[in-house]
Amino acid sequence: MNNFTEKLKKIIEDEGLTASKFAEKIGVQRSSVSHVLSGRNKPSLDFILKINKSINNISLDWLLDNDTHKTIDFPAPIPKNDTVNNSDVKNELEKIILFFKDGSFKMYKN
Repeated sequence: MNNFTEKLKKIIEDEGLTASKFAEKIGVQRSSVSHVLSGRNKPSLDFILKINKSINNISLDWLLDNDTHKTIDFPAPIPKNDTVNNSDVKNELEKIILFFKDGSFKMYKN
């Protein structure tokens, strides 16, 4: 079982839904949820985005990350005023996500 499958099971359980009701809630076919839960298929980007849109408090980063238990620390917001100097902002590469034609993806983090 892969990490996404574990996350999907946790989401369904936390929402108090059956797999069928979960599929209905996010707007996909029941077979899509069943195939991802069984490991037969990897989730498509559309499937992941529908979960993110339909379920509150689910981070897209958490859904896409292979680490089931990882928490995400967001950087402090940059103040929105005229005194911010662009040289103070570092444009460092955070991650690269490759999307494949079969709907799977691979994420590389810095």
